[in-house]
Amino acid sequence: MTLGELVAQTARRFAAAGLRYGHGTDNPYDEASWLVLRGLGLPFGADPKREVSKSEQRRIAALAEKRMRRRVPTAYLLHEAWLDGLAFFVDRRVIVPRSHLAGLLRGRMRPWLRGPVRRILDLCTGSGCLAILAARAFPQARVDASDVSRAALAVARRNVAQYRLGHRIRLIRSDLFARLGRQRYDLVLTNPPYVSAAAMRALPPEYRYEPGVSLAGGREGLDFVSRILAAAPAHLSECGLLACEVGSGRHALERAYPRLPLVWPRDEVFIYEPARTPAAAGKSATRSRGGGQAASRARRAAW
Repeated sequence: MTLGELVAQTARRFAAAGLRYGHGTDNPYDEASWLVLRGLGLPFGADPKREVSKSEQRRIAALAEKRMRRRVPTAYLLHEAWLDGLAFFVDRRVIVPRSHLAGLLRGRMRPWLRGPVRRILDLCTGSGCLAILAARAFPQARVDASDVSRAALAVARRNVAQYRLGHRIRLIRSDLFARLGRQRYDLVLTNPPYVSAAAMRALPPEYRYEPGVSLAGGREGLDFVSRILAAAPAHLSECGLLACEVGSGRHALERAYPRLPLVWPRDEVFIYEPARTPAAAGKSATRSRGGGQAASRARRAAW
């Protein structure tokens, strides 16, 4: 059997099994290619005509069986996830990296930056992938990467060491901004828990392997986002901005903050720059009773 034949065979099995995707791929063929190639330690550009030994076939069959029977995401089976072309170690202590913020760091965020970026915060860092991508995108910046989970920070430490960025990335255990003191940042990135209670109940089996604390965002999915908006102005530099991912929560957020000047470079990500509001963040967001929704009603400003 050739490598190409093994990939095709595995893809057919995945399609018949009715798997759910979204942890790095969105279809059976790409999932099979990832599992087969990386499961054998081969690069993605490996020759499809390469012969596959019997022992290699057995290894892939065992991995594929776990993927189908137990619905384990391939990233956890291989302890490897890819984001923006880089590989990161992952296990069940962290969610699988898939943030839309990675694409913005590739240059699409620069139109909103009004000065040099010297200090960056990656809030809810998880595996540390965004902190690493930010450090590479802004080579003159120092990066703080915080998470409330000791277990997640252990994974992040491994990835930071892999990319030899320990001299520029500082890992901090903190509940959002709680242990960051008075430090201010030119750029705050965050991919916080934002899955609503209803969506959490409907998660497919693959997503239930991920730590629920990293996904669940309360009734409307805004509990953590509201806290971040409330505290961010005190931790942003004069021209600093916040880039926050909210998944499918845009409409819920706009209902909760109908007059807050948010820019949406993607439907899943908003950018907030308090210095461009009329009150210059003098009236920070506060949380209302019930569901963690925000009560702030800052006036809309022209961008």
